[in-house]
Amino acid sequence: MSFSLPEFRRKWSCRGYMSAGAAMVTAALGLSLVLADRAEARKYAAPLDIFGLGAPRPRKTVHSARIPLPKPRPEEAPKATDEAAPEAEGKPSSPDKPGGNKPAEAAPPPEKQLSACRLALTEEIAIAPSIPDIHGPGACGGEDLVRLEAIVLPDKRKAAVKPAAILRCTMASAIADWVRKDMVPLATSLGSTISDLDNFDSFECRGRNRIVGAMLSEHGKANALDVRAIKLANGQSIGLTDRTMSRDVRERVLHSVCSRFSTVLGPGSDWYHEDHIHLDLAQRRNDYRICQWNVWDPLPQVAPLLPAERPEEAPPREVAAKPETKEGADDEAAEKSSAPADKSDGKKAQPHKPATKKRR
Repeated sequence: MSFSLPEFRRKWSCRGYMSAGAAMVTAALGLSLVLADRAEARKYAAPLDIFGLGAPRPRKTVHSARIPLPKPRPEEAPKATDEAAPEAEGKPSSPDKPGGNKPAEAAPPPEKQLSACRLALTEEIAIAPSIPDIHGPGACGGEDLVRLEAIVLPDKRKAAVKPAAILRCTMASAIADWVRKDMVPLATSLGSTISDLDNFDSFECRGRNRIVGAMLSEHGKANALDVRAIKLANGQSIGLTDRTMSRDVRERVLHSVCSRFSTVLGPGSDWYHEDHIHLDLAQRRNDYRICQWNVWDPLPQVAPLLPAERPEEAPPREVAAKPETKEGADDEAAEKSSAPADKSDGKKAQPHKPATKKRR
């Protein structure tokens, strides 16, 4: 026996004359039929199932893929402990392990590539070890710096730089070439060789002429050297601003430095370079150079403005200091007294010459 909802509603319709029991039976049967229809509908796909009342589509069975296992470790491969040792060198070891309290060694910094000047400035030319770069305030300092301690002469002797000069490599190389090629022949002509180079000033972070607020000096860039003298092995010293030194020698030094350095300042340039010579390699527009150095003549042995010495035959100062007016008055009185005596003799009076004081 099969029942359907329309047939049930036709046989058991709810009307006013239906009893309460029949209405309850009708409602229970209708609810059971509705639930049965929904359960049957869940077995199939519902294209317009907006509220999700229909059953979802059954999922297909997922088959798990087989993952291949790693190959066995070859016998010739190094052990795992040997591989882990190099990796642990840069890491601090745990305190539980032996030697765990030892700090790990830091990796050395990469070596800085040497410049062409540094490669050319060998120990056969100068003793000039490299020093770290200096970065001071206001662009003070520089890179590729050396400490010029001595210059190796062509005969393998060493001319010491006293004190050692902090310079850029290019400036130190220029100083070494100047001494080796220009000053050594000059010293040879004087019968000796160079022993020392008097360094008055090299690197110093300051303004020009040590004036506060002035433009940064080439000394502040480690690009300048002040020289006072070049000392020889025989004890002689070539004072570059010494007037007693031969003018020819000083002029030879002047021509040599002005041909090698872009700036040369000495006596006559300003009041700051009267006792030394300033040398630098400042870069200017159009390769402009400055050479201001007056080679003064030697001072005279006797100052021309002083009075001459008093001669020995001069009279005493007390006699020379008497006024001449008093002596003139005595001469006039002597003339008057002699005039009456001339008339009494009846002789013609001769003209009388005034007495004059003789000077030596």
